[in-house]
Amino acid sequence: MYQFSGKLKTFSLALIVLGVIGIAFSFYSGSQTTIVDAKHAIEAASNDGHGGSHGEAIEAPHTSDSSKVENNASGVHHGEGSVDTTMSGHGAHDDDSHAEHVLHQLQNRPWSAFYVALFFSLGLTLLVLTFYAIQRVAQVGWSVVILRVMEAITGNLLPVSILMAIVIIASVMHLNHLFPWMAEGTFDPSSENYDPIVDGKSWWINSTGFLVRSIIYLILWNAYRFFIRKNSIKEDTANDGNKTYKKNYNASVIFLFVFMITESMMSWDWIMGLDPHWFSTLFGWYVLSTLLVSALTVIAFFTIYLRSKNALPGVNDSHIHDLAKFMFGFSVFWTYLWFAQFMLIWYADIPEETTYYVARFTEYKLPFLSMVVMNFAFPVLLLINSDFKSKPWFVFIGGVVILAGHYIDVFIMVMPSTVGAQWFFGIPEISALLFFIGLIIYTTLSSFAKANPVPKGNPFLAESEHFHYYNIEHSGEDSGDHH
Repeated sequence: MYQFSGKLKTFSLALIVLGVIGIAFSFYSGSQTTIVDAKHAIEAASNDGHGGSHGEAIEAPHTSDSSKVENNASGVHHGEGSVDTTMSGHGAHDDDSHAEHVLHQLQNRPWSAFYVALFFSLGLTLLVLTFYAIQRVAQVGWSVVILRVMEAITGNLLPVSILMAIVIIASVMHLNHLFPWMAEGTFDPSSENYDPIVDGKSWWINSTGFLVRSIIYLILWNAYRFFIRKNSIKEDTANDGNKTYKKNYNASVIFLFVFMITESMMSWDWIMGLDPHWFSTLFGWYVLSTLLVSALTVIAFFTIYLRSKNALPGVNDSHIHDLAKFMFGFSVFWTYLWFAQFMLIWYADIPEETTYYVARFTEYKLPFLSMVVMNFAFPVLLLINSDFKSKPWFVFIGGVVILAGHYIDVFIMVMPSTVGAQWFFGIPEISALLFFIGLIIYTTLSSFAKANPVPKGNPFLAESEHFHYYNIEHSGEDSGDHH
């Protein structure tokens, strides 16, 4: 049995505490932001300060074109075909309206930074659970010796689900401005904030439905995790002619069906809902791909670490090789979906669609372009060699870049819609990352220490323990065991 070392436990708890302190400081600082600060931000942008460093959209807030771009980038939307008049005028009222809009962006930053890290952590944990279910449904042999690693990582699902529920409830209660369609008057034709496009989607985009669906997603995912973890441990000593194994198989089939529906709906609600005017039919798959690559990378990280501590006796270089192949393959899959979505929208050049990328390419050019290199070029060049895939330190280097790149991907999905040009990478973002890194380390290793690392009741265990590729070098392993 693996023992969660005191030093690592202290380290993970220290990350959590540092994260909490930084998050609390960020929320306090955000709550102290005033309209004066917003006007200073506008002035700095017009003087080529902050706006010059992040993009051009907010540089000239009193011209109609730049106002439209800044307005769309920040997630405040108006009717299709209409002209936004709240920022195009030159009067005091227009200046105050624009300042209030920027104030909301500044106040959104701690919420947005926390939301990016929360969604990324929840999403990759969910995809670890999904990949685990796929292994059971496909009755795969190679991965049996790392099933307990996957189960342990999914121990992170409950705490992040609780945090997501809190953020969702806070949004519905108007404690933040993350979702622009929740603004007062959006569905009221008599209000100056009325949005006919969003109102046309009110059968889906409404606070009650949003809250109920979100809670249902979280309950369903956690219910499967609770069931499969309990029965997986029971499977080790069941000795019932594989009846428990078959129950786990059937539950995994049901979960995968539920997941494919709820993942798409979750993507629409929690991410696409930040840009309620924009939509993409590929978006659910795109979010799935970025979270899946991240999940596979986290599985590889914990597998490499636990193997180095001799906690996974059946794991050899071939298992690491297979995980790296999945990381490589799904990096290419992510790139395909990214290019397909971007290229079609760019080529069609429909204003309602291109607005999404205009905001990201003007105000977020550096992270936007860096993300493509980090998520495609680097992992492909590093992991395309078969020998490199079996080297843990190569996989680790590639994995760090992959995780950073896909965090930036989620960052770019969220931030332009919630903070517009008022973005930066500082205390709010770093604190949130530290918190969730500490949390996943603590929950994973605590969970792993509570069960036998070898799933002895799985009928494919022997196949997994003798899994080898004949054409890769197994460092430190008996070559006679290779098949």
